[in-house]
Amino acid sequence: MIIDYSNIRIQRGEHTVLDDVCLQVCEGEMVYLMGAVGSGKTSLLKSFYGEVACQGERAQVMGYDMLHLKTSKYPALRRQLGVVFQDFRLMPDRTVRQNLEFVLRATDWKRADEREQRIAEVLRMVRLEEALQKRPYELSGGEQQRIGIARALLNRPKLILADEPTGNLDNENGELILAILDEIRRGEGATVIMATHNPLWPQYFPGTVYHCAEGKMTRSDGQTASETI
Repeated sequence: MIIDYSNIRIQRGEHTVLDDVCLQVCEGEMVYLMGAVGSGKTSLLKSFYGEVACQGERAQVMGYDMLHLKTSKYPALRRQLGVVFQDFRLMPDRTVRQNLEFVLRATDWKRADEREQRIAEVLRMVRLEEALQKRPYELSGGEQQRIGIARALLNRPKLILADEPTGNLDNENGELILAILDEIRRGEGATVIMATHNPLWPQYFPGTVYHCAEGKMTRSDGQTASETI
């Protein structure tokens, strides 16, 4: 089990964003979190890697107890997941290669030849081998997002969290991003949890759909998340 949440409350300060969340996600699943801006889907994603605190009965992420996890253990957890952001978050003054190498150095890849090999591998996975020496401003929005996915893949994550990864893209580029994520899920066995407001994606790339609204999370079949356990 990659995610195991039971009766969890997600809070931002004094405000309860989502309550009574129960969610079980298995290895290799595609899961969509749908809802309007402010409905809690981003906060839920952030709770999976400790950026937003949660409270309740049980919150396990890849075997880590998020209710009692010490701050010193967060880096080990975060190395096992990849995060794809809506706004790309690439360093504009560095080449694609330098952006990716920065992450590898920060996560303790000591050998230069292994870093170079892994960079080549992830660029091949997102079909952008030719972008190695380009800077972000030389790339389209869709290409920048594909580099964002490549960055998320560097440490061979078991879990990929994608927060509105197509929100700034047209449908054609958005569909390519989804195709790449789905291909990685099937080929690498990674679990993908994606926050989105686009109802087309679950039709094109099937998965389990949850809706966040009014402080609750419900499945597309109308059950509350707590009723699925």
